[in-house]
Amino acid sequence: LSNFLLLILTLGCGSNDTDKQPVLRLAVTTSTRDSGILDELVKGFCETHPVRVDVIAVGSGAALQLGEAGDVDALLVHAREAELAFMAAGHGSRREEFMYNEFQLLGPPQDPAGIARLEPSAALLRLADNGSPWVSRGDNSGTHQRELELWNAANGLQTWDAFVDSGQGMGATLTMADELQAYVLCDQGTFLRYRQKIELVPLVASSDSLRNPYSVLVVDPQKHPSIQGKLAIAYAEFLIGDKAQRIIRDYKIGGQ
Repeated sequence: LSNFLLLILTLGCGSNDTDKQPVLRLAVTTSTRDSGILDELVKGFCETHPVRVDVIAVGSGAALQLGEAGDVDALLVHAREAELAFMAAGHGSRREEFMYNEFQLLGPPQDPAGIARLEPSAALLRLADNGSPWVSRGDNSGTHQRELELWNAANGLQTWDAFVDSGQGMGATLTMADELQAYVLCDQGTFLRYRQKIELVPLVASSDSLRNPYSVLVVDPQKHPSIQGKLAIAYAEFLIGDKAQRIIRDYKIGGQ
């Protein structure tokens, strides 16, 4: 594989002998895994496709690099500009947006910086001006790329003494931010999965700049003979089909 320290999670599909099944190598964002919806989508796919799914959960930037190197067959990512660049460079044969949630700007319930109900860019400016504790993914993930877009809208990235790069996935970053009583950008699904374990709460109003679409990308098998192109296309077709869309629509965490 490429130069990543990877944890590969194998999800079997209804057979005790997964070694004899076709293998779909899937790179996904940590938020897809941490929110819990990945398990439901893989299970739904496996009801009609007897395959083994090997999952690598990394940030979107790292997932795209794995796809470029031909180390995975398909990607589930949420970094639109990077996705379009991946496709334009000829690394992918298909891209489909298949679900979305929202990013949320979380902070301590007392909101010492006073950002509640501000627009995201105004909230970031206030956090920077106050030198408030802030935890960034700092890992070129889709969440980190969106954070950088929000900083650019707020006149550029600023750092200060209480600005921390976690370099970790969404769940670990959220836990760190909670321990530090810091502010953090998080996808809605992971927040809902972790909200019983943390004190941080959403503070900033919903905004178009916080919309968080996810895409499936099929790695081009013409560039890498090892790519399971037909299997990857079948998974992409599944994700945009009625069955997966029902799974996504009905998926709830704590009633939401």
